[in-house]
Amino acid sequence: SVTLSNPVEKVAYLIIFHILFVLFVWTYWKSIFTLPVQPGKKYHMSYADKERYENEERPEVQRQILAEIARKLPVYTRTGNGGVRFCDRCQLIKPDRCHHCSVCAICVLKMDHHCPWVNNCIGFSNYKFFLLFLAYSLLYCLYIAATVFKYFIKYWTGELTNGRSKFHVLFLLFVAVMFFVSLMFLFGYHCWLVSRNRSTLEAFSAPVFQNGPDKNGFNLGFVKNLQQVFGEEKKLWLLPIASSQGDGHFFPMRALCEAQNPLLASEEQWEDDRIDEEPHDSGEASSLAIERET
Repeated sequence: SVTLSNPVEKVAYLIIFHILFVLFVWTYWKSIFTLPVQPGKKYHMSYADKERYENEERPEVQRQILAEIARKLPVYTRTGNGGVRFCDRCQLIKPDRCHHCSVCAICVLKMDHHCPWVNNCIGFSNYKFFLLFLAYSLLYCLYIAATVFKYFIKYWTGELTNGRSKFHVLFLLFVAVMFFVSLMFLFGYHCWLVSRNRSTLEAFSAPVFQNGPDKNGFNLGFVKNLQQVFGEEKKLWLLPIASSQGDGHFFPMRALCEAQNPLLASEEQWEDDRIDEEPHDSGEASSLAIERET
């Protein structure tokens, strides 16, 4: 039995290693080569509207022109001064949670941040892949650190005499632990963002609605927040396959959901309301509904 345990143990280690490695490479590849999604054509200004907007010199009239165009679109967030979010470089009305990436030089739907690790903009199209990339990278580093640690103990007790092996053991353990710690904080932060249905940009600057900034405006509750990113099919959650809900142009808002059915508000949401917000949900919901109808 002793002679068979070593080969079986090695095979088990190799299987786990290759599974983690394949998932790590797969999610990294999807994060890199999944292009950010740009707003659809209906958010771009027509030639006539563009000419009318550019020929107008009065800022208040320009704001009115943008407001007229935005009435036809499902856009609810505003700028800090209450104006329509408009990108001068892309010449389009920004959908909710859409931002212009200065590195990619495009407007990205539900932009989270531009990641130098993958040299790509993280947004609606690849945010799930980026989260899985962080998760499998974390497991990969943990696996390497765990398998190398027993050889580090041998090195510490003097059982490992080969000088080159000592260097390899120390290097692998140091790199694995260093990346594990850094990835643990980064992954934990993004898990918190997903649980609150916020992007990195929204965590630093809350989205502005008709009644002012509201950092919990898109918070639908823990389960629904997860489904926004990973979808309703739980069997696809751990695979780098596109399953996020929606098309990135419109996102359900807590104010509208509570206006339709007050029972949708969970106890956790009500606690967040008491701590983080003023009680103006009903006013915000009515104003948003009126804006959508007009």
